[in-house]
Amino acid sequence: MKTKFTWIVLLVGSLFAIQNLLATASKNNVGTVVKVDGLKFKEKTSSFAGKPLIVEFWATWCPPCRSSIPHLNEVYKKYQAKGLEIIGVTNEDRPTVSKFLKEVPINYHVAFDSNGKFSKPFGIKGIPHAMILDKEGKVVWEGHPMSLPESELETVLK
Repeated sequence: MKTKFTWIVLLVGSLFAIQNLLATASKNNVGTVVKVDGLKFKEKTSSFAGKPLIVEFWATWCPPCRSSIPHLNEVYKKYQAKGLEIIGVTNEDRPTVSKFLKEVPINYHVAFDSNGKFSKPFGIKGIPHAMILDKEGKVVWEGHPMSLPESELETVLK
């Protein structure tokens, strides 16, 4: 019984590690200043200037992305009143995303980057991939959205 439990723990840990490895970029974006002005949004939005942000890259066909959406909804619910905004960026078209949102609601902002102009400079190699931006738009953390450090969120919200 103990051996079976050990194998389960190792399997779960390995899956989590693989998931984090897949949410990588070909370069370290920490310190990069990001402008989200060129994105097209599902809904009308106001300016994000001067607001701390989480920018997350995702797709409807991505099972880990589907798993991270409820987590990001909870993060948004917890920190929105403190000024945090979350933008989920996809390269898919509006009809595909609209159909998906009927099944899996996203309570934060959804943005479209169909030509990849916004995301390409970050070298994203795996999704979901998230970045925490401070109030000046500088990336202070990046990685898998399920690994968002609450300490970094608290820091950018001060």
